Amino acid sequence: MIDVTVRDEVAVITLARPDKLNALTAAMRVDLAAAVREHGASARGIVVTGTGRAFSAGEDLREAAGRSLVAEVASFHDMTRAVLETRVPVVAAVNGLAVGGAAEWTLCFDARLGTPSAEYFLPENRIGLSISNASSYLLPRLLGGRALRLVLDAARLSAADALDVGLLDEIVAPEELVEAAIARVRRWTAPGAATAVHLALLRPPPAEVERAFQAETEAAERVEASGIAQAGMAEFVSSRAKPTP
Repeated sequence: MIDVTVRDEVAVITLARPDKLNALTAAMRVDLAAAVREHGASARGIVVTGTGRAFSAGEDLREAAGRSLVAEVASFHDMTRAVLETRVPVVAAVNGLAVGGAAEWTLCFDARLGTPSAEYFLPENRIGLSISNASSYLLPRLLGGRALRLVLDAARLSAADALDVGLLDEIVAPEELVEAAIARVRRWTAPGAATAVHLALLRPPPAEVERAFQAETEAAERVEASGIAQAGMAEFVSSRAKPTP
């Protein structure tokens, strides 16, 4: 449930499950990591976006309920690892709501562009889950001390607020979003540019990211063993299944 096209030598990876707000199944996460690795070795750069009104609702909690949280976290970590292994720019084109693991995934991207309707939502703390995607390292790297408060508050930020704190780099009109992201990749990879060298120099150090993965895996083990993770996911799924009064 992802689509990949190549436009102007830039791979555009589109999350294509709009009826579920592009919620990420386990299979989609494997496909995303594979697509990033494939096109990170052949394209000029990569743009990731969504269809419909969401970038992605994050982990598909209906699928995840009853499954090993540690295994779920591992697949998110591999998505982040795949991005950081590339030597081409990777840009998020955040067309709408970005939740949980999907929002966290964009933290390792080289730029994040959004529309006026883009939102960042980090609900994990409220529902007994732990953060992933090396966001325990990447979020403070981007936002400093504000990172902890955003996580504990299960914050939901509008596009303007996300731009203000540094989660978004630019807000553009919806009809221009993907083209703007492609244009940024092409500008950064103009002939003669030393982009690959600077990506290696300025991206998060792999050892620090792997250290964060390990800490987050241990955190996932703790919330899973405590029972709060499965209880939170079950409550979330149950609340979404209730008919609207």
